[in-house]
Amino acid sequence: MLPKYKKVGKVLSVSMVAVLSLSLLAACGKKDEAAAPETNDTSAVVATYDGGTITANEFDMEQRVMKFLYPEYAQMMEMDDFKDYLVRQEVAYEYLSGKASEEAKTEGAKVATEQFDKMKASVQADQWTEMLKAQNLTDQNIKDYMTRIMTVIKDKETGVTEDAIKKEFDTNKDQFTTASVRHVLINFTDPDTQKERKKEDALKIAKEVKTKLDAGEDFAKVAKEYSEDPGSADNGGLYENTPVSNWVEAFKEAAKTLPINKISDPVETEYGYHVMKVESRTEADYSKLTDEQKETLKSQLAAAEIDTFMTNELDKIVKEVNLPKTDKAEEGTTEGTEGTTGTGTGTEGDKSTETKTDESTGTDAKTDQGTKTESDATTGDSADTSSK
Repeated sequence: MLPKYKKVGKVLSVSMVAVLSLSLLAACGKKDEAAAPETNDTSAVVATYDGGTITANEFDMEQRVMKFLYPEYAQMMEMDDFKDYLVRQEVAYEYLSGKASEEAKTEGAKVATEQFDKMKASVQADQWTEMLKAQNLTDQNIKDYMTRIMTVIKDKETGVTEDAIKKEFDTNKDQFTTASVRHVLINFTDPDTQKERKKEDALKIAKEVKTKLDAGEDFAKVAKEYSEDPGSADNGGLYENTPVSNWVEAFKEAAKTLPINKISDPVETEYGYHVMKVESRTEADYSKLTDEQKETLKSQLAAAEIDTFMTNELDKIVKEVNLPKTDKAEEGTTEGTEGTTGTGTGTEGDKSTETKTDESTGTDAKTDQGTKTESDATTGDSADTSSK
């Protein structure tokens, strides 16, 4: 696995296990495609590995499904080194799915079908059709893709013990700890002029806010007047019953540790200063986890095992990669939406039932300023785009 994409790969492979997530990353392999319309694939071989090959047509299918499910990575897929990473990951999933038990294949197909049905039902029929058409895909292409990934996950889950699940829970308690938090954000950028605001000036306003709140003024009223977080200002600064793992580090720590209903001193994040009040907090307790939550932890462990395989074993299996080079590749480009259809299907798992834009709370990673990370939601592995 390419070191520069190691975290991206981990995010993708972990997010894929989430129920209702569209963030599924798998290989498009020849065994499953035998029943597909393209039965006579005479395209060039682009990768050779122990036990098989990946053709240009198969890799093209991989990229089209990737763009369908992950529109935010479309621009990255124009980069030569990212293409190299993707074809190697395709090899990994093809190789691992070929070694999966029959029981894992049956269970993987069942879970993939359930997830696919829920995913499709969450999108209007005409929009779904247009989304598929834009990438020249069929329902069966998506189902096959999801089946492979869930087959590998289910195969790796067979070795996960109860003790391992408990340990994973202890490591990721934040994933299941929720809090209702009100905050007022004073940005480091003036929202009216878009000019940079000096830290001391932002801090001065934040202290003014705290003084008003300490004097007993209504938090919701003050938030509507002062807060520069478009995701919560109109809601009186409130984010309700939100997993604390969704927030950037300093905000998260305050949400976890502040005494209930105490007005905080200004808390600094990369976005600005926040004056916070935690109205309620539900601590995680392993004994109270639902079966679904335990399954999420189990799947995270399985995905971590796959990540380890990609890091430590994949290079031993790949014999040759021979992808054509493109002049359009530009190093330094990290993400984008070029080539997407505006589908909104590229969720970061909430895990992950959480989409990147939460219309009800305004918790978009770009508009929920200073609070939200771009996370892989219920899986507990996040692509944190904030500076922590």
